[in-house]
Amino acid sequence: MNMRIVEQFPREIQMFDDVAIPLSDGTKLAARIWRPVDAEADPVPAILEYLPYRRRDGTAERDFTTHPYFAGHGYAAVRVDIRGTGDSDGVILGEYLKQEQDDGLEIIAWIAAQPWCSGKVGMIGISWGGFNGLQIAARRPPALKAVVSIASTDDRYADDIHAMGGCLLIDKLGWGSTIFSINSAPPDPAIVGERWREMWLERLDKDGLWLAEWMRHQRRDALYKHGSVAEDWDAIQCPVYAVGGWTDGYTNAVFRLLANLKSPSKGLVGPWAHKYPHFAMPGPAIGFLQECLRWWDHWLKGRDTGIMEEPKLRVWLEDPAPPLSHHDYKAGRWVAEESWPSPRLGVGRWRLERGLLAEGASGKAGEGLPIASPQTVGLTAGSWCPYGVGHDQAIDQRPEAGGSLVFDSAPLAADIEVLGAPVVELDVSADRPNALLACTLSEILPDGAVSRVTYGLLNLTHRESHEHPVPLEPGKRYRVRVQMNHCGHRFAAGTRLRLAISSAYWPVAWPSPEPATVTVLMGSSSLTLPLRPARAEDGALAPFGEPEASPKLRKTQIEPGWENRTVTQNRNTGEVVWDLSDSDGTNRIEDIDLTFAIRRGRRLSIHPDDPTTAKAELSWHRAYSRGDWQVSSACKIVVTCSAEAFRLTAEMDAFEGEQRVFSRNWDETIPRDLA
Repeated sequence: MNMRIVEQFPREIQMFDDVAIPLSDGTKLAARIWRPVDAEADPVPAILEYLPYRRRDGTAERDFTTHPYFAGHGYAAVRVDIRGTGDSDGVILGEYLKQEQDDGLEIIAWIAAQPWCSGKVGMIGISWGGFNGLQIAARRPPALKAVVSIASTDDRYADDIHAMGGCLLIDKLGWGSTIFSINSAPPDPAIVGERWREMWLERLDKDGLWLAEWMRHQRRDALYKHGSVAEDWDAIQCPVYAVGGWTDGYTNAVFRLLANLKSPSKGLVGPWAHKYPHFAMPGPAIGFLQECLRWWDHWLKGRDTGIMEEPKLRVWLEDPAPPLSHHDYKAGRWVAEESWPSPRLGVGRWRLERGLLAEGASGKAGEGLPIASPQTVGLTAGSWCPYGVGHDQAIDQRPEAGGSLVFDSAPLAADIEVLGAPVVELDVSADRPNALLACTLSEILPDGAVSRVTYGLLNLTHRESHEHPVPLEPGKRYRVRVQMNHCGHRFAAGTRLRLAISSAYWPVAWPSPEPATVTVLMGSSSLTLPLRPARAEDGALAPFGEPEASPKLRKTQIEPGWENRTVTQNRNTGEVVWDLSDSDGTNRIEDIDLTFAIRRGRRLSIHPDDPTTAKAELSWHRAYSRGDWQVSSACKIVVTCSAEAFRLTAEMDAFEGEQRVFSRNWDETIPRDLA
């Protein structure tokens, strides 16, 4: 990836590293602000990014490529640590709480009232920052005029890291351990002074183990409805630019936002994993900051940039690609739709027989095919939310075939282009009251390799509702619908479609309480694809600019980072272990003389024949130092289960130098709620 570093901007800028934003309850939130040096004489709109990830080290490298760029083009870029994180006062007690939104309203009002601000504010963010941009927009602060929301969601249960189709995602556990560790990090004495230790110990004592609360909420209840803007689309009245990537775990919301928002909206989906599009992989990366400026200039400065005259949705339609655990680049082309849902799209249907039969073809109906998958089906799936910097993507799907029902089409006579969410409708029965289904759609390439294009999960007890799940009646036939993740893909002539159905998908989803056999009825079950006809105007789309960024953070790598991923099986016991260990290395941020090191481990084990052997062990270690100031923390979470309950144990230890200053353990048993 070639990125042009821009060092000269239309306006000279300055950075303010130690800004304290006062709130009405006396709390002060720590902020870093970049703005033009003459902004008080010539006020500018502001762009807010509001996160718990520590602005001076956690996101500093990314922030330096982005916020000074906006500032140099006539904006005040404001990066704020959420209450109880980084160098901000207080304690953070959970994700997306009302307190966070209330503070956000005060932050926006404070920014708008500053002499260097024109009174207009935008919000930008990826993941957490994309979530709270939508959530705060729904609160309608008067100064908030536009949002850029990247890799976010409108539904915190149905389409977030917690669950997929009512199935418990393993990434929920990984994310729970990640935020557990982030919350163990101290504020910086260089900013908060001698009270850093008091602030740190209060956080360690009060932040708690969020994962335990999440595990107690296994259906779509009030915990997840809060912060889900899909509860009331009309609450958002400012313009929204929704951005996602096909490799990311957060893409479906782009399409729902475009379909449901009444305020002006645009959508952009590239091939990217969970990163900003000016440096994300797989490429092509784009001039995303220039695209943002066109959006901001239109909505915050009233300039005619032409951005709203362009098609509502623009996506990278991917070409066939080999199934690799890491892609630097995905071949394809940019295409667009004037509206979404697009009235141009057609429908292609294939019946499930002993293969995939195109609509109109004759076949034998009524036959039932059973599947009782080994619990290890899913080991080729990659991560639910890939970041693209490691080997975290789906690999060749051929090893999964023996544990799945596999339906292959005939070789395609012509290209098929798909844009949207494929749907599998099935007539099924099960021999247990609780079972899950995983459906994967793949392309069989000419050399026989099988490349996954998209997939979907369904906890069959959630077949009618995520809010009110109901056990299955063994042996009874049910009509169920599995909606896969949205995709944009060209299936090439000569390749074949493959639909694979399994009753396990480890380690993407936690297994059902006991082994289940699911029977799928042929003939009446089907796969539906949203077919996109050619659009001549695609060839005339204006190209995105090349990636640009402001100068990088001055950082020295003292020790290199590393990653190791393995899958092993103990041939004596049968246990299969998926193991990830990695490290960011040891790095020093020169401008603030801060050295830090972070490493993690994730060990997921299971026996192919026994879902109650599922076990997740997640650990983190982080250390910070400056001269004589040396602090560190070690965190570990272990999740196991029986058929009736989950058991969650955790430990957190914090050290000042070699002395342990905090230690706490958790041990909770949480009943399974049809999970």
